[in-house]
Amino acid sequence: MLSYDELLQRTDAPPGSSWGLFGDGDELGTLNFISPETVTRAAGLVRRGAVFNLDIAADAFDPSVTHRGAPAHTIFSNAPYHRDDYVDNFYLQASSQIDGLRHFSHPAHGFYNGVPDEAIAVGSPTLGINRIAERGLVGRGVLIDIADHFAATGAPLDHANGAAFTVDDIEAAAARQGVQFEAGDILLLRTGWLEYALGLDDESRADMRRSPWSIGLAQSADSVRWLWDQRIALVASDNLGVEHLPTDPASPFRADPSMASLTGHHAGMMHPVLIGLLGMPIGEMWALDELAADCRADGVWEFLLTSHPLNITGGVGSPANALAIK
Repeated sequence: MLSYDELLQRTDAPPGSSWGLFGDGDELGTLNFISPETVTRAAGLVRRGAVFNLDIAADAFDPSVTHRGAPAHTIFSNAPYHRDDYVDNFYLQASSQIDGLRHFSHPAHGFYNGVPDEAIAVGSPTLGINRIAERGLVGRGVLIDIADHFAATGAPLDHANGAAFTVDDIEAAAARQGVQFEAGDILLLRTGWLEYALGLDDESRADMRRSPWSIGLAQSADSVRWLWDQRIALVASDNLGVEHLPTDPASPFRADPSMASLTGHHAGMMHPVLIGLLGMPIGEMWALDELAADCRADGVWEFLLTSHPLNITGGVGSPANALAIK
């Protein structure tokens, strides 16, 4: 498999893309790094039978910190001993979520693997979250506690004004935890942002909707290179978008002419590169505190991780429905 620097030299596909490497019709992207052998190895990590839910409630953010509002749940009955229910205003990415490969295209090159815009439509399964649901997401999860690492160095993260962290920080935290990465890993990054955001008052949440902020991974070629070269299958965090928000004014993706059409808080983001070019799904707002506490207690930072997104034909994203099992 090509390195990221080799991807940047491609002339048979968009530079910096993995298009075609997993097959011309591939719709799973970096999830292909998870092999049957990877799953078998991950299953062997279950020693205690301890199960950790990695999803917050679908209506945990009410009012929301994004444009995605909380769902409205209705229970009804059509017979005395019967109950049924439905949900209105259900934004599939309003809480702990997976962004599928429909979530972002690259401004110059389009959706992953050259899927045309017209295929991204209601009722079309192409590149939908259904592809991940059909496959299932099962593999070795690895938690890197960024918040704990910075606290240990005497510089705890400041969620109101915090800076981005880098892949060097991830590697330093991993070394402190005794973690070594493997191809096909599902990488979880705990920053502590979720606890901070859930504690915001309504006025602060409204401010975040207008101009989102979140400690996160630095926008850089090094970040993209590291995630690809480590063969990360999916990266998920407990923050708003994995990467730092607002984006760095010096982000190289702002200066890239092929991404110049991105505006607002999207300008300078890595999402179009990670999702559109590399085919890497992203997890956001995952609940990692309980799992992190257990990992600190037993010193074991790897586990079996499962996730089964909603099988919605053509869905852009889904609640994560994620579990860690140790």
